[in-house]
Amino acid sequence: MKKYVAYGIGAALVDTEIKVQDTELSQMNVEKGMMTLVDADRQAELLSHLEGHLVKASHASGGSAGNSMIAAAQFGGPTFMSCKVANDSDGDIYIADMEAAGVDHCLTGEREEGTTGKCLVLISPDAERSMNTNLSISETLSEEQLVPGAITQSEYLYIEGYLVTSPTGRAAAIKAKSIAEEAGVKTSISFSDPGMVEFFREGMEEMVGDRVNLAFCNKAEALGWGQTDNLEAAIEKLKLVADTFVITLGSEGAVTFDGEALVEVPPHKVHAVDSNGAGDMFAGAFLYAITRGEDFPTAGRFASLAAGKIVANYGPRLPAADYPALRKEFFGD
Repeated sequence: MKKYVAYGIGAALVDTEIKVQDTELSQMNVEKGMMTLVDADRQAELLSHLEGHLVKASHASGGSAGNSMIAAAQFGGPTFMSCKVANDSDGDIYIADMEAAGVDHCLTGEREEGTTGKCLVLISPDAERSMNTNLSISETLSEEQLVPGAITQSEYLYIEGYLVTSPTGRAAAIKAKSIAEEAGVKTSISFSDPGMVEFFREGMEEMVGDRVNLAFCNKAEALGWGQTDNLEAAIEKLKLVADTFVITLGSEGAVTFDGEALVEVPPHKVHAVDSNGAGDMFAGAFLYAITRGEDFPTAGRFASLAAGKIVANYGPRLPAADYPALRKEFFGD
């Protein structure tokens, strides 16, 4: 029995969510539904434009892999997170959130001076999220933040695809994958965003390497990876680099491939208000389910239920008490 169900590596970000209209996205030249890297001045410009709007989930720890590790831990599967925060108040908030969720981490030593990464999440009326991310100190995430002993004590290594934008972060992901493979730890990756696949393809291919044991992506990312507009063709391309995978399809559910069978997962019908964190929750819930012995279709249904709960509420996570309640509702334990 391994100590952790998953070891995540990714950018540590503090999220601020703001509800906006589509017209405002156009006025601010924000690309809808995408993650865009911005500097501090651009974030300040956007916040100035949006002054007075309703802000949700302000000063909550975020980051894709971090959200997934928190989800898995809250459901009952211990996790570990490698990331980087600065010696500032936002860094304090991030660490406190990780520890409150029961996630072990590498942030136990002295932290560097600087600014912890921030993500401005703009939520449209159709629940779509458009992210403007200033990585700040997360851009310097490197092999120094890896804890090899924790990797080898994990069922899965989980690599956040956003790391492809940082040369040192990408190198850390590749090194973590090498450590995992040498120790017989299963490897997984999230493609994170269509832009990562389209504009950083060479780096993404480096992180994937020869192949991974498990890949997570949404439909747009799958099509981008396959360089096709046909989902069936994209699935065949994914099979070349991933032993197993999950493709989330939004309101249409998901598709799982366990290495042998392709199974459609029905959607969990909800009134969506905020899609921020839905994919992260899906991955975290899925990892929790398969590491407790569930098959892919069952894990997919549980992950779909959990992601549905996220999109029906604002913010990337649920109240702490909702996780065991959801687990009991689905699994009966």
